[in-house]
Amino acid sequence: MAVQDWQKSSYSGDAANCIYLSTTADCDIKIQESDDPDTVITTTPDTLRALLRGIKEGEFDHLTT
Repeated sequence: MAVQDWQKSSYSGDAANCIYLSTTADCDIKIQESDDPDTVITTTPDTLRALLRGIKEGEFDHLTT
């Protein structure tokens, strides 16, 4: 995989458990965890948008309790 410009949330600070995002030339989104940088998930902007909306609305809160 070519070198990518990965971006993490400014809310992550210096924490080691971060999620990084990058876009490809064909507008797909790549997601990578700092714990396992060799594993990269590719998704579409629409799918990521739906996930983020669900997170903001609390759909997944039960998974963190």
